[in-house]
Amino acid sequence: MNITLNGTGHTVPDGASVGTLVSRVTGRKLAPDGQSADGRKLGVAVARNAEVVPRSQWHGTALADGDDIELVTAVQGG
Repeated sequence: MNITLNGTGHTVPDGASVGTLVSRVTGRKLAPDGQSADGRKLGVAVARNAEVVPRSQWHGTALADGDDIELVTAVQGG
């Protein structure tokens, strides 16, 4: 299925969830609660069709064809 991720078209497998996408983009395995399985901070927020998806709902939020996803990574600096 086709989605838009940060303004660019991407193909994801049918049945993929927000959690699947975050894991794929970050290259890190996620626990069912959306935290990284390695215990380190993930520093990522996700909006699906302009609505923030709470981390606790990443695995249960299915992606649909045409979804517009914004994945934002926290960057430290000043």
